[in-house]
Amino acid sequence: MKNSNPIVWFEIYVDDLSRAQQFYEQVLKISLTEIPSPIEDDSQMLIFPSDENGVGASGALCKMKGMKAGANSTLVYFGSEDCAVEEARIIKAGGKVFTSKQSLGEHGFIILAEDTEGNMFGVHSLK
Repeated sequence: MKNSNPIVWFEIYVDDLSRAQQFYEQVLKISLTEIPSPIEDDSQMLIFPSDENGVGASGALCKMKGMKAGANSTLVYFGSEDCAVEEARIIKAGGKVFTSKQSLGEHGFIILAEDTEGNMFGVHSLK
């Protein structure tokens, strides 16, 4: 593999797109943008912002027929300066904190949480 970051795209499946959009925008302090679905059906997608230099991975919230929220086994980690900041926003945004900020030793810190759609996600920081 040429790229040191092997993840190039992710999709978080949701049942209520506007509720999930509000949750992630509030917790991560970002704006999601609507993009056309590559599938010719009633699917809807909101893309996460990405670095114009192509560093890291991007992805989208997806409302898609046949894909139930919270039913998969993939865990996405979002980067942060200090994951305690996002942790403090999760409950007010309608989510649940599964694991509060914990140390990974020399590898930093993480929190694990559940969004409004039942999807587990993580936030990682070095401090």
